[in-house]
Amino acid sequence: MEERIDNNPIEKKRKFSKSKVAFIAIGILLMVLIIIIIVVNAYLNRSIEKTEGSIELPILKQEVQVITDANGVPQIEAANEHDLYAAQGYVQAQYRLFQMEMSRRQASGTLSEVAGEAAIDQDKYFRTLGLRRAADESYALYSDEAKLVLEAFAKGVNAYIEQAKQSNSLPVEFKLMGFEPEEWTPLDSLTIGKYMAFDLGGHWEQQAFNYYLLQQFDEEKAYELFPSYPRDKPVIMEEEHVSIQDAFSKVMIPHTFNGSNNWVVSGDKTASGFPMLADDPHLGLATPAIWIQMQLKTDQQQVSGVIFAGVPGIILGHNDQVAWGVTNTGPDVQQLYLEKRKPNSKAEFLFAGKWVEATVIKEPIAVKDGETIDYEVVETRHGPVISEFAEDSGKENVLSLRWTALEPTTELEAILQINKATDWKSFEKGLEKFLVPAQNFVFASKDGTIAYKANGNIPVYDNEKDALLPLPGWEEESVWQRYIPFDELPKIINPEKGYIATANNKITTDDYPYHISNVWAQPYRYERIADVLENSEEITVEDMQQLQMDSFNMQAKEFVPAFLQQLKGEELSEQAEHALELLKEWEYEDTVSASEPLIFHYWYKKMEATIYQDIPDSMLDLFKVKGQSTDALLRKGINGENSAWLEDYGGLQQVLITSLHEALAELEEKYGEDMSEWEWGDYHRVYFEHPLSSVHPVLKYFFNKEDPLPVDGSSITPMAASYETETGVVDHGASWRFVIDMAEAGKGYHLVAPGQSGHFKSQWYHDQLDDWGKGDYHETYLDRKTGDQLILRP
Repeated sequence: MEERIDNNPIEKKRKFSKSKVAFIAIGILLMVLIIIIIVVNAYLNRSIEKTEGSIELPILKQEVQVITDANGVPQIEAANEHDLYAAQGYVQAQYRLFQMEMSRRQASGTLSEVAGEAAIDQDKYFRTLGLRRAADESYALYSDEAKLVLEAFAKGVNAYIEQAKQSNSLPVEFKLMGFEPEEWTPLDSLTIGKYMAFDLGGHWEQQAFNYYLLQQFDEEKAYELFPSYPRDKPVIMEEEHVSIQDAFSKVMIPHTFNGSNNWVVSGDKTASGFPMLADDPHLGLATPAIWIQMQLKTDQQQVSGVIFAGVPGIILGHNDQVAWGVTNTGPDVQQLYLEKRKPNSKAEFLFAGKWVEATVIKEPIAVKDGETIDYEVVETRHGPVISEFAEDSGKENVLSLRWTALEPTTELEAILQINKATDWKSFEKGLEKFLVPAQNFVFASKDGTIAYKANGNIPVYDNEKDALLPLPGWEEESVWQRYIPFDELPKIINPEKGYIATANNKITTDDYPYHISNVWAQPYRYERIADVLENSEEITVEDMQQLQMDSFNMQAKEFVPAFLQQLKGEELSEQAEHALELLKEWEYEDTVSASEPLIFHYWYKKMEATIYQDIPDSMLDLFKVKGQSTDALLRKGINGENSAWLEDYGGLQQVLITSLHEALAELEEKYGEDMSEWEWGDYHRVYFEHPLSSVHPVLKYFFNKEDPLPVDGSSITPMAASYETETGVVDHGASWRFVIDMAEAGKGYHLVAPGQSGHFKSQWYHDQLDDWGKGDYHETYLDRKTGDQLILRP
């Protein structure tokens, strides 16, 4: 057959024309795509914080200078306090407006307006608690000076919002969620402050859990899990009943690990001869950071440190004379009350032999793309009824909550005073107005003073067992009558041992005349910190930083030798024997490259799963002292004492064997058969998640494109890195790390991960993420004016 050759010129022209059209079409599409990218990029760039040039702000009285250093820390200098706080509001909004918006909505219970029905239960819960109502009542107590600060700050935020709306430069998150921010008010700032009291919590959840235990288990077994085993056991009201499991299945519980480390060392133990202070509050790790670092300066003050986005002032930090830090005291500041409701009456409850009218508050909840919910909150004399927020109302027996944070308080007044403190006397004077949440303040002064105070409103319980369970709301004698007097709160000044440290551990000896709490953190972080400080001299800034990054596991040091002894001679799998050999040689460091911490923590997790298998997950969420209780049960077994929770599953040895084999089987499935290849960092990784990154993979790429970062430490080491047990993702830990040597009181060492900015295109978005894992601090100076200069002009 002859090969056919097409020489038809018309056909050739047609083919060329088609190719040309296709080429032109592709070119046009590329041009359109490039134009779209340019336009989108330009739009996104509009909302990046501006740090150079000048901006007109008619709200100002005089010119304000903002110097932004290499780490994104704005240093605001103003001629008067009105302009200082107005500028602070404006700058915070530049960096974190979307975070501020979501924070006030979460605390106020208005997320459903922008997030839809998925947020309804959460909104109901926060409307029930009434943080915004409490903030509103608090505002009336503030001085005229403090109100002016709040109003100036709000003016600054609103100036930015108005400019951003006019220039179509609101952060892209608003566009993605389809709404614009409303005007900022002083009440928004105070409500965010109340939310931080919620995040640091109290102990109503443990009271509810104790109540559940007594409903579900025999008394001796139930009491064994109480945070302090009561010799004179509390009495449950047997004739009354509230189903804890039904009432709180949808409740939002603050993270159990919310706490902190802090310590202060006298000049007698430091290389400089001056006091040194370290603080690292343990809160949620997310994008943006919970803190924003700033400096504020007028001729009346010069202060540096961090503050919650949406709040004026500096809550933690230093000035040129003093420095301070906090940890959560964790006192019993929340009390559940069992209420008897009058039959066929929604709002009458028994008290002192009479039916007393409660307050019914209308809290309509607007829902995006849905109908407004006619929600109502019932408040008894003790506080809001919280056991019905997600269930049918009208039950005869309900639980109400009394909580110090729901009362009018004045924390901003305290912040404004301590920012200007020059010594311990003036600092402590400011603390009189810091009422919630109760905090362990440590203090260092350039004059050589170190001090500590457990500060805040702490209720007086005549009998500490009363704080273990809900109290009868109908009995007059069960009502809180007073708080521990300010001058009698735990306090230490210049102790002989030369240091003071706290890590949410028990803070008083048994001879202290008042009850503080039944719930304390496991002692391991404090034990390690105290051990290092006790045995150190000539301490340097580097030593303080290394201690904040310390990954020594005191829990493992206590229990691993005992576990090995318990299992000596027991018949175990070859894999289990190998694991025990590794643990035998372990130096108890929770480091990313080691397999031993992975084995130990998994083993401990499986022990808890075995011991508490009869308790549903929804109730375990209320079990705030699970770690402490597990430790206590294990110690009982090691010491040969009887424990119902261990005996039910064959005793300590059987629990150890079962949980070890289960842990190793799961680890082998995840990480392979070669145990020497297992690493703690394969599981234990930090991920600063943006709230919108889980919505779609494209958003995840932009908001959280970094892979999770392997990190040392755990929830029980000074390098605090608590994690979700299912995934290993670190979601709570040192939200800010701070060290200062008062020999150079104008210089602080900081870490604010993942970065200062909330804008994913900013150079300061995730620039401190790796630093957080490695412990690389940046230095911030009170008087060094280097960096970008922005002038805010009236």
